[in-house]
Amino acid sequence: MDLEHRVERERAKIGHILGVSKWQTLDQGRIDAFADVTGDDQFIHIDQRAAANGPFGGTIAHGFLTLSLIAAMAAQTLEPLPGQRLFINYGFEKIRFLAPVPAGAQIRAQFKRVDICVRRPGQVLHTLEVQMEIKGHDKPALIATWLSLAVFS
Repeated sequence: MDLEHRVERERAKIGHILGVSKWQTLDQGRIDAFADVTGDDQFIHIDQRAAANGPFGGTIAHGFLTLSLIAAMAAQTLEPLPGQRLFINYGFEKIRFLAPVPAGAQIRAQFKRVDICVRRPGQVLHTLEVQMEIKGHDKPALIATWLSLAVFS
């Protein structure tokens, strides 16, 4: 089956949840490591004593740390199309950080198909709504519209 026909079959999944990742813990060590790599050492992320008296009652994960986990969660959750060689982050249409992720909390990503199309020969553009859930919380950590490009042989 050629690529256009595979994409047309996938269009039937628009509006449907494609999968939900496994839970991952965002512990303080991971938050500290992200702060070291990015230079974002704001006290609400790394200083447990000061953060305990801050607006969230403790340290929280960086929004960008939470966002950065989307690619790994997608890799463990989403099935590639037959013949796909690469899955490249193409960017975001929209990102909203809705709730802080407390240090030690568990998060997971839910992926919903928004659109899929052949961008050019050998390339398929996926548009996915990603909702990052926080275990035990009503409000998600973030909602994003993610664009990714599948490259075929």
